[in-house]
Amino acid sequence: MPSGRVSRATTGREIGLTKAMISTSESPSEDTTVGNYFVSNYPPFSFWKPDAVSEFRQALERRPREGTPLGLYLHIPFCRKRCHFCYFRVYTDKNATAIQAYLNAAIRELELYAEKAFIAERQLDFVYFGGGTPSYLSVDQLEKLTGGLKRILPWDAVREVTFECEPGTLTPQKLQAIRDMGVTRLSLGIENIDDQILEINGRAHRSREIGRAYEAARKADFPQINIDLIAGMVGETDANWERCVAKTLEMSPDSVTIYQMEIPYNTTIYREMKEQGKGIAPVADWKTKRRWVTEAFEALEASGYRVASAYTAVKESSQSRFLYRDQLWAGADLLALGVASFGHIGGTHYQNNHDFEPYLSDLRRGELPIYRALTPDNDQRLIREFVLQLKLGEIKGSYFNDKFATNVFTRFAEPLRRIRDWGFLTVDGDAIKLNRQGLLQVDRLLHEFFLPEHRGARYA
Repeated sequence: MPSGRVSRATTGREIGLTKAMISTSESPSEDTTVGNYFVSNYPPFSFWKPDAVSEFRQALERRPREGTPLGLYLHIPFCRKRCHFCYFRVYTDKNATAIQAYLNAAIRELELYAEKAFIAERQLDFVYFGGGTPSYLSVDQLEKLTGGLKRILPWDAVREVTFECEPGTLTPQKLQAIRDMGVTRLSLGIENIDDQILEINGRAHRSREIGRAYEAARKADFPQINIDLIAGMVGETDANWERCVAKTLEMSPDSVTIYQMEIPYNTTIYREMKEQGKGIAPVADWKTKRRWVTEAFEALEASGYRVASAYTAVKESSQSRFLYRDQLWAGADLLALGVASFGHIGGTHYQNNHDFEPYLSDLRRGELPIYRALTPDNDQRLIREFVLQLKLGEIKGSYFNDKFATNVFTRFAEPLRRIRDWGFLTVDGDAIKLNRQGLLQVDRLLHEFFLPEHRGARYA
């Protein structure tokens, strides 16, 4: 990524944000229909191709750009149950032997990476255990796994270790082991507090397990505990959502992440919709979901929280942060391990094999299990960082000018005008800001910044 500078003579105030540029397209339906809503990367995954894997292998043989942080992500694809809304690669049928084989393969994968010029002698800045359900693993499995990883790439300089949990898999002993591993940010996937809603959405845990898990986590003294909620689950009502927000405030976690329910193609809910010939999902519409998140954020703000992104509210504390998100959205290198996981190395995106046995087979042969890749050009890298960081609610044009030698007020003049005229965005000097209503539908708005060939294309 170029570090050269260009003139900053043009600012947002000077590009003439007028209604003449407003889009003439009709507003999208508020109904929740099938498809991926959440934008997690750019260009879209559907443009990543197997024939670009050689570009990734070439990137591994180069030295990294000085000053770029390195993170580690490990996908733990095991769950007690598959949620009806889940679209991740997860397995509910693996025995202890298969699970151990997978963990051994992940350690072997890291060994192969550590031999490459791009990784050798680098220090990790952040670590993330995602799933699936990382807390599905036993204490013995967790200790052997993290011990193996640390022997290859030490965690001495790691500033954040995030670990995703399902409440029903946790005990005080396991939580203490997770804390002893070095986890600094524990994320509890609560989603809802009503047993009936948890049941009909396919969640494995129940309400009684939430309080026990949270209290034990507090006793284990994690620096940061995050709670995940989902607005718009099947069966959700106004009254239920109010109870979820009230319970969250009572628990007083360090941060709260709220997602709005979407229905990707590879979910149980979509399969049932298809069988029944229905195009609209049996969940709340987008207007209702935005209202529920607004109510939650307002209640959290009244209790001393600060809305830090389109999805997250945090307490005002030096520990309340999300380094994985911030570094990844700013172009950090991410070494991704595990089936179907995706990472970013030296400007090239990549994703691992989607299936369990092919992933293991590659590693048994001493080969990295890469399935597809993509090397964005400079403009695509600019768009990626711009749209992802816009989810934070406020960005500075000078950051992109300094890093990409591009004036974003000129480069994105038309979409900035459109979104401002829709009433969701303001530009003040060097600052581009989304208001609350803009943040609540930011993933839809981000497509305005996509290149023409990526608009309307299937995301995943």
